[in-house]
Amino acid sequence: MQIKILLQTIRVPFLVLTPVCIFLGVSTAYAIHPPIDLFTVIIILFGAIAAHTSVNTLNEYYDFKSGLDLITKKTAFSGGSGALPDNPDMAKSVLVLGLVSLAATIIIGVSLVLEHGMEIMPIGLVGVVLIIAYTKWINRFPFLCLIAPGLGFGVLMVVGTNVVLTGGNSYLAWMIALVPFLLVNNLLLLNQYPDIEADSTIGRNTFPIFYGIKNSNIVYAIFMLSAYSLIVYFIFSETIPSLSVIALIPVLFSIYSLLGAIKFGARIGAHSKYLATNVAAALLTPLLLGVSIVCGQ
Repeated sequence: MQIKILLQTIRVPFLVLTPVCIFLGVSTAYAIHPPIDLFTVIIILFGAIAAHTSVNTLNEYYDFKSGLDLITKKTAFSGGSGALPDNPDMAKSVLVLGLVSLAATIIIGVSLVLEHGMEIMPIGLVGVVLIIAYTKWINRFPFLCLIAPGLGFGVLMVVGTNVVLTGGNSYLAWMIALVPFLLVNNLLLLNQYPDIEADSTIGRNTFPIFYGIKNSNIVYAIFMLSAYSLIVYFIFSETIPSLSVIALIPVLFSIYSLLGAIKFGARIGAHSKYLATNVAAALLTPLLLGVSIVCGQ
């Protein structure tokens, strides 16, 4: 029973985003520096999953302790797992899991620095700061809250993976990382709409709270158009293979989600299909992009 509750707070289905972003980083490394050391990829993946686990569980713990979990309306994609309000005696265990996952992330990061060089250290340090600061501090600053998810998953995971596997920074990795950066920002942005009222009561100041739904929809549209326009640009500039056109297919999901956000605003949580297609776009686009880069070599 306890294991089930812990898994609930980890939010296992959401962890899928991590291997997708790591794979995109691997694909950029493969395009630059084949062959790829599979053992190193596995170590990177374990570290990234530990980081994602730490973010999720610490977020669950602090949302429970602040009372947010008791007033948030749960949806399939927002409002937390609901595990701790139903099992308050598990709060300390969830905190321990979050801290142990953070420690594992740091240990793996240090081992990668020792094995592959100091180039990865700045990326690792920023990642640790994001994990620690996200729930308690970053959510109080609209712009930081807006870009933190994309920075963590899009930039740090994609570029970090590339740096470890190739031994240096690459133009390709930084450019490609902009695509998941923009789409993961959109993923979390839309998931904040149903929580606007509850988040504001505990002092959070997310982008939708501070700037409103209309401006948030505009930002969503700008991020969406920028992400898919970048893919088109990279194809025409021959930065990535022409096969990468397949990564444009999920734009249909993003458009559909935007239409739902415009129509329902903060009530979008009651229409989870729009949140689901938003998730699909954030997952499928980098996945198809990575596949096309690998197959195009």
